[in-house]
Amino acid sequence: MKALLCATLIALAPLPSAAALSGFYDSAEKIAAILATPEVADTLRHAPVQAVEQVGTRKDGAEEWRLRSRDCDLKVTLVATPPKGPGKTTWRIKSLGSCR
Repeated sequence: MKALLCATLIALAPLPSAAALSGFYDSAEKIAAILATPEVADTLRHAPVQAVEQVGTRKDGAEEWRLRSRDCDLKVTLVATPPKGPGKTTWRIKSLGSCR
């Protein structure tokens, strides 16, 4: 009986959560980080964005994205900033290309 009680308590003990955002919300956070950066707007010459595409992930974990506007294809590299303790990962621009 004591063994069953101990096993039940252990099973119900709070464990640290490794919750993650769904893929949709995670990519929305990344896109928002890109579009909220004034340097991106300046590089695109404040033209309307026609497409946003994730190109890939580099070996160092940075993500490469491409934005397209009427006159510009812009490459943006994002890096993750993990939270200190519980919370969500935030994203910042590591490098910003020039229009092609």
